[in-house]
Amino acid sequence: MKNVIIIAEAGVNHNGDMNLARELIRAAAKCGVDFVKFQTWVTDELIDTNAPKASYQLTNDGSETNQYDMLKRLELSFEDFRNLKKYADEIGISFLSTPDDILSLNFLVDELKMDIIKVGSAEISNIPFLRRIGGKQKDVILSTGMATMDEVVTAYDILHSAGAKSIAVLHCTSKYPADYESVNLKAMLSLGEQLGCRIGYSDHTVGNEVSIAAVAMGAQIIEKHFTINKLLPGPDHRASIDTQELTALVNQIRNIEKAVSGDGKKVPQLGEEEIRKVVTKGIYARYNLLPGDKFAEENLMFKRPAGEVAVDQFDLVVGKSVKREIHRGEQLRLTDIT
Repeated sequence: MKNVIIIAEAGVNHNGDMNLARELIRAAAKCGVDFVKFQTWVTDELIDTNAPKASYQLTNDGSETNQYDMLKRLELSFEDFRNLKKYADEIGISFLSTPDDILSLNFLVDELKMDIIKVGSAEISNIPFLRRIGGKQKDVILSTGMATMDEVVTAYDILHSAGAKSIAVLHCTSKYPADYESVNLKAMLSLGEQLGCRIGYSDHTVGNEVSIAAVAMGAQIIEKHFTINKLLPGPDHRASIDTQELTALVNQIRNIEKAVSGDGKKVPQLGEEEIRKVVTKGIYARYNLLPGDKFAEENLMFKRPAGEVAVDQFDLVVGKSVKREIHRGEQLRLTDIT
């Protein structure tokens, strides 16, 4: 990939409302991201009726006491996703959705013909599901929140052995929001070194700083939750950035891409030569000098512009004789030195 892939994670921020889901797609396209991503599940395939909520879900979306009821309320049908995929295609933004169960996986890949499968962090130890995903022989993006390195390696090997076309791995901290102390961004580099694969970062922190740092460190994929309004009810809105922040993130990433795209050689860059000509100093006479005098640091000064005798020739000048009368403040010429 020549450019960092930016995934705007709409997730469940549609609140089960198709009009809001379409608005998120429009907003993501306007912000200039590469993909808008949702989450696809069949609640009865995903979760037991008594599964408790996480604390952040209780805090941000306290309308139900368990995950089942919350996810049932937020669930979109396969027909909804057909319409959302069609809408994204119409306005020119690539569509992704994370499958959370086998029915959803089959629907997204076999019917919606998605070429990339995004695997959520919660599935990293779901061995049979990973085998099904790898067996689709598609490109896979694997999030690694809550996982150890051994678990990531195991999941990667399962996906690869099952037939995944390619696998990119995203470092992630599964907290909503994630505090900066929990980010451990160097682990992203460890994943790349261990697996020899493309790496990226799924960002749950507040703001854009960590995503920018990840790109500067070599991330090739950035995923970030976004919303059109952080004050909307729902579990993830408060840990999301708004569209203004998302637009800024896209621009910042594209600028960082340019800044880290050089070949690493330390040479003057395009446009620097002109500046160099006017800021490099030359050697001037501090006092009047007569033929036969010796050039010394005490009777020389260094000013812009460089002229014929630049300051980097100082050691070649000192100790040599003055060939002609040089007035105070006059710039040295090569013919003045003997």
